[in-house]
Amino acid sequence: MIAPDTIKEALCAVIDPEVGINIVDMGLVYDVVVSGSSIHIKMTMTTRACPLGEMLSDEARSIVRKLSPEVESVTVEMVWDPPWEPEMMSDKARAQLGVS
Repeated sequence: MIAPDTIKEALCAVIDPEVGINIVDMGLVYDVVVSGSSIHIKMTMTTRACPLGEMLSDEARSIVRKLSPEVESVTVEMVWDPPWEPEMMSDKARAQLGVS
């Protein structure tokens, strides 16, 4: 079984092209649940109007599927509660964007 932390590490390869920062450091990944061969990822976007939601979730799904042949299904659920806020970004992301 793959650990949620391993999945989050892999998700660091998914870059938000609008800001050039990965979705984990942006604070967009809320939860990763592993249940046998199934993986469920809860993530959000910075706004509901973000046009990149489908692209980023497809990329996340694709990257996680490649982690192991044991992975049979990967679902990405887009959630809006709690709403994303800049405070959810990692220190590294805040520094890159000049946000304190």
